[in-house]
Amino acid sequence: MRALDPRLAVIPERLKGVSRVVVFCSGKGGVGKTLLSSLAALVAARRGARVGLLDLDFNGPSSHVVLGSAPPPREDRGVVPPEVAGVKLMSLALLAGEAPLPLRGADATNALIELLAVTRWGDLDLLVVDAPPGTGDELLDALRLLKRAETLVVTTPSKLSLAVVARLVRLLREVGAPVLGLVENMGRGGAEAAAAEWGVRYLGWVPYDPAIEEALGNPEKLLATQAAAKLEEALARAGVLKAR
Repeated sequence: MRALDPRLAVIPERLKGVSRVVVFCSGKGGVGKTLLSSLAALVAARRGARVGLLDLDFNGPSSHVVLGSAPPPREDRGVVPPEVAGVKLMSLALLAGEAPLPLRGADATNALIELLAVTRWGDLDLLVVDAPPGTGDELLDALRLLKRAETLVVTTPSKLSLAVVARLVRLLREVGAPVLGLVENMGRGGAEAAAAEWGVRYLGWVPYDPAIEEALGNPEKLLATQAAAKLEEALARAGVLKAR
């Protein structure tokens, strides 16, 4: 009989001090999920919450690019995430540097288990998770291991994105993952009607904001963008943020 991986028993201990886990999901890449999850962490930290951001997009980790330069994680009976603008950040990119991360199948699952087992978050009000795009094993593994996770779905107004998100919403329901709602990024289109059809709460839309590109890597500038203001409204509707 196959022995149980001892790391699986450690993960709940590492997350014991985390009050809430919200996983940002998308049916496909390129919809701005990483930007919105990183912005969400910054907005929550500005509201006074103790926040962590976990980048699980192993093949294209980029949360560190959004938040800006972070020192390497510190080793102390595990790995202690560095803090950027009040957000504790953990990503394989902080450990692997610029080396490519061609993880697939069992290797990706193993990396996920290891990251969750070694990371010491301490006490957090909110852990924001940037999930891998799509509906594959990576997302399913994350939801399986983050047992208390709620999900927030990101789409763009395009028909292509909405068609893929429809499958994602069905999958989340099948695996019993609570869906807080749908955020429409880069403009407003048909997502509100689609959300009503799927029985999912429409949380609002975030405009395409040209100021974002220049603000990347600068949390203060990011928080001053129109995109951050609109996302803050959506997160408040979802009940993710503390009341002012």
